Amino acid sequence: MKSIRLLVCLLSTVAVTLPGPAAAQAFPSKPVRLVVPFAPGGTTDLLARIIAEKIGPALGQTVVVENKAGAGGAIGAGEVAKSAPDGYTLLMSSVSTMAANPAINPATPYDPNKDFTHIINVAATPNVIAVHPSFPARDYRAFVGALSSKPGQYSFASAGNGSVGHLLGELYKRSAMVYLTHIPYRGSGPALNDVVAGQVPIIVDNLPSALPFIKDKRLVPIVVAAPARVAALPEVPTLAEVGLAPVNRMSFLGVSAPKGTPKVVVDKLNAAIKSALADPAVKERIEATGAIAVGNSADEYQQQVSDELAIYKRVVLEQKLTLE
Repeated sequence: MKSIRLLVCLLSTVAVTLPGPAAAQAFPSKPVRLVVPFAPGGTTDLLARIIAEKIGPALGQTVVVENKAGAGGAIGAGEVAKSAPDGYTLLMSSVSTMAANPAINPATPYDPNKDFTHIINVAATPNVIAVHPSFPARDYRAFVGALSSKPGQYSFASAGNGSVGHLLGELYKRSAMVYLTHIPYRGSGPALNDVVAGQVPIIVDNLPSALPFIKDKRLVPIVVAAPARVAALPEVPTLAEVGLAPVNRMSFLGVSAPKGTPKVVVDKLNAAIKSALADPAVKERIEATGAIAVGNSADEYQQQVSDELAIYKRVVLEQKLTLE
């Protein structure tokens, strides 16, 4: 009898300490960490904070945004990939971390398809090429003229090696047949600060993070990557309009978790974020940044990541791009 009681006690302890369906059903029972793999101030950071503020109350727990910048987003993304698949460590994923960086960097410490469970696409964001006001151009034709007249003199900033700004900038160079030097930063925030300060003349960035500086006339928008002209910048043409359709790609920003995260947890997070995006106030805040709220299913976001990675791998191969 004594041994039976001891066995029951042991089994009860194991049931309490091991994660399982009951723990997943109770999710979340403690604060959730949302890792932004870039420095504060960029588009990924802005959208993460908008979402975290809203889904925290919906989940009944605080959602803490934590910035882990470096290596074009690979440091923060790699940390999340190695975390416990319990829903308490999430990644604000993007086309940079899930497609552009892995496509160009063979040392990326994770596989976007194999190491993550992708939960939801939060928003689609146009990209923009913008210049410091001192740059000798205010429109696209003059911009190309300036670059062509002084090959190698100008440089462009991006959120980092392997970021979507980097790859779009390199793809732009080859497509437009101009020469620019790439200057990588540890996120859009630091890159924008140096371009606004005049340290670097050009930036290729997500529109949401650049738009406040454009509105304040501290940056001049030259061309955007979007399906159509952006409402906030009606005079600025798209890359497709200027004859560069292959470069005319928007970015995605979503939420992902480590591979193996239980479906019940994924479903709860997807529903909470989708509910937040349905709130007119949240949608307005997102669209005020220049982004477009999305809110799709986990399966749809998983497929989108896979498709985008394949596209950027092809771009890197065809354009012979490397990190060197």
